[in-house]
Amino acid sequence: MAEVSVITIDPGNELNDAFGHSAFRVKDKTLGLDQVYNYGVYNFETPNFYVKFAQGRLPYDLATYPFHYFLRNYIEENRTIREQQLNLSTAEKQLFFDFLENNAKPENKSYIYDFFYDNCATKLQVVTQKVLGEHVIFDNNFTKDKEDTLRDLIHQYSHKHVWGTFGIDLALGSVIDRKATTQEYLFLPDNIFLAFAESTINNIPTVKKTQTLFTSTPKEIKSNFLTPLVVFTLVALLVFWVTFKDYKNKRRSKWLDFTLFFITGLIGVVILLLWFATDHSTTKGNYNILWAFAPNLFVAFSLLKKKLPNLVKKYILLLLILLTLTVVLWGFKIQVFNVAIIPILLLLIIRYLFLYKSEFYLGTFRSRLLS
Repeated sequence: MAEVSVITIDPGNELNDAFGHSAFRVKDKTLGLDQVYNYGVYNFETPNFYVKFAQGRLPYDLATYPFHYFLRNYIEENRTIREQQLNLSTAEKQLFFDFLENNAKPENKSYIYDFFYDNCATKLQVVTQKVLGEHVIFDNNFTKDKEDTLRDLIHQYSHKHVWGTFGIDLALGSVIDRKATTQEYLFLPDNIFLAFAESTINNIPTVKKTQTLFTSTPKEIKSNFLTPLVVFTLVALLVFWVTFKDYKNKRRSKWLDFTLFFITGLIGVVILLLWFATDHSTTKGNYNILWAFAPNLFVAFSLLKKKLPNLVKKYILLLLILLTLTVVLWGFKIQVFNVAIIPILLLLIIRYLFLYKSEFYLGTFRSRLLS
């Protein structure tokens, strides 16, 4: 007797598997067939792998192989494995098998992966709708009355990985801070599980049987004291102390100014590249560029001079305005920033104010000489 199932793997311990995984299983005891159809496979030997990954142009493949290898892999990773057997007729099961076999051919297996809109989880609903057409209905009632944004959904799964979450919040823009559509919930395997549980085929529940193939053993996760918030708070305290000493001694620590401007400028350049030079849909509209201002990378070298050009003072005033704008956008939730940037914003404000009010500008010294 043939069976087609949806397999859901619970999140793992690493950031790259923190969101879970989904796949199809086709089993036929009569034929001795038990295959997994896994849309989450990529090839490290793809030409220009890292460039394509960064650009959002990395092809993923549908891979098919014996299910027991798939099962063993996730048991070894200690991740709970759930199976939903689909309520299909013999003809529908054959349609599924034929579609997946055809899709797994070398000329058909590749697709351009998108974390939110075209991944191992979303593929399962898309394939089911292609195979069954209007006979299958996904109501997705589990999203009813929910107000989550895509960023909220990410945080629900990534919160244990504080540095990874900080990096995600730094890289992704304001486009993920609007309310998620019903369809956008389905990038998460857990939500695909719920979507199939609520769906129907010809007004009959799509899932006829749900079982757990393996239950993970809970493991204690060690807490990390050096979170981004703690680290950047310590950095901010160092900047405050150096700035106070500079103010008291009427001097300017050029190394500090160069470091702050160079690092924020470099981050800004990376954000701009993610925004304009890649195909990632969710790195657009990233207002982290207001505090990580790309031109800082070039202005940093001016700050190595003993006396600063007067133009730098006007530039620093612009930076203070941009920092204020960052807070305004956060307050109106146009973009929700990671809480760890609070000490970063504070240290930048303090240092920028010091530089703006300082007497290390050529124009200031000249006016004193003339008087």
